[in-house]
Amino acid sequence: MSSASLDNVRPAPPISSKLWRVPGVWVGGGLVFLFVFAAIFANAVSPYSVDARFGKNLPPSWQHWLGTDSNEKDVLTRVIHGSRLSLVASITSISCAVIIGVSLGMLAGYKGGRTDMLIMRLIDIWLSFPSLLIAFLVIAALSPGWIAVILAVALINVPVFTRQIRAEMLSLKHAGYVESSIAAGATPFYLVLFVFLPAVTGTIWVLATLGLGHAILEVAALSFLGIAGDPSHAEWGSMLVEAKEHLAITIWPAIAPGVAISLTILGFNLFGDGLRELLNRRTRSF
Repeated sequence: MSSASLDNVRPAPPISSKLWRVPGVWVGGGLVFLFVFAAIFANAVSPYSVDARFGKNLPPSWQHWLGTDSNEKDVLTRVIHGSRLSLVASITSISCAVIIGVSLGMLAGYKGGRTDMLIMRLIDIWLSFPSLLIAFLVIAALSPGWIAVILAVALINVPVFTRQIRAEMLSLKHAGYVESSIAAGATPFYLVLFVFLPAVTGTIWVLATLGLGHAILEVAALSFLGIAGDPSHAEWGSMLVEAKEHLAITIWPAIAPGVAISLTILGFNLFGDGLRELLNRRTRSF
């Protein structure tokens, strides 16, 4: 079978030139870029060292724009450095969820029959467990720490990818270009890697981007519950734990990480919705 004959039946590539025409993409992307930039260059953009101490619960001023916390540390500096752990944990967990969920979804949709039934019943059982219970089961198997948080958030998000990709695969199996590829003699490996996977890539990106918004909140929630381990590390959930003990004295150590979490979730959600809108426009154009 010649590669040229299959090239004619592959799905068209994404229309990346229209990416920035969707408002949600550039507004959400701007917010995401802001926090990713802060996480990467935290040492350069933060006003002070993350371990520097000044005074306990100082109010906002020109020296400390968001005041200081109960540990005498600059709140703005801790929020900037806290973006590192929050984003790294969220991105890593969603990446794991994508690998596991997409693999299961493609396998179920492609094989069908008993394989599909077994995987989907497993996902149904998976979904019957509350998110917190999954997290506690992971903690019981491991121990409190960031590895446990990442694994718990990944397992919570796997069913989303599995069910959606499986549904996509079921519809793609009867698409004209897939049947043409099969008629041309394409092997199952070729179909999965070069026909099905490019066709669901847009869906994966949308789900992953929206999932990152949920993961940010889930990571902060698990950290707030003490599952992340050492609470002294600069991380948004840990900062909220410390701040809640001193709300009667100062609210800035609680407001700052809360706003950071909200804006990051908003950024990922807007970006994901923009990608979905762009994908829908592209689908309608064929």
